Amino acid sequence: MCGFAGILAFDSSVKNDFHKINDAAKALQSRGPDDMGTYFDENIALGHSRLAIIDTSNSGKQPFTDISKRYTLVFNGEIFNYKELRKKLELKGYHFKSQSDTEVLLYQYIEEKENCLKELNGEFAFAVYDNNENSLFLARDRFGIKPLYYYMDKKKLIFSSEMKGLIALGIPKEIDQASLQTYLHLNYIPSPHPIIHNVSNLTAAPLAKLTANPH
Repeated sequence: MCGFAGILAFDSSVKNDFHKINDAAKALQSRGPDDMGTYFDENIALGHSRLAIIDTSNSGKQPFTDISKRYTLVFNGEIFNYKELRKKLELKGYHFKSQSDTEVLLYQYIEEKENCLKELNGEFAFAVYDNNENSLFLARDRFGIKPLYYYMDKKKLIFSSEMKGLIALGIPKEIDQASLQTYLHLNYIPSPHPIIHNVSNLTAAPLAKLTANPH
């Protein structure tokens, strides 16, 4: 289990909050006590707290950027068929510097874009930033095992593996009255509507995604 968080800026004023990504990563350390990493680009800040399992070396550290420096990934979960996918990618000319499923996932995305989800067998939530297009791709596994919460307004998109990551990044802490009434009636809140107003849990489906382009 790992944890990640990020801020995608649609407005230049949001960049003043990029330093908060360190607080978000620290807030998620219970999910990943082994290491913590951050990534900053013109329009995005990413943070990751790592639980090292498959490749415990620094080669599998996240955020993970490909050799071209175009794509950067943060990932929580496990890709069960990563060895099979790696062999196919190697036949296509991809070279790997780690033994991690993280690197396989990133190159699978680079090769197939959103269609990569059709090939993945596992439980996962991840985000890939493309610094050429200034775009972000978010996805979860089809069963929704790994959580991914997000908040979006006109200036920014904020996302995290846990609600406390969003709070560390400064989202408005306003109770959603409809969700509160649902909780009082059912004793739980059905996805994708958490208790905080304007926060959603990314839909769990084979092609669940949210793409944003800064302007």
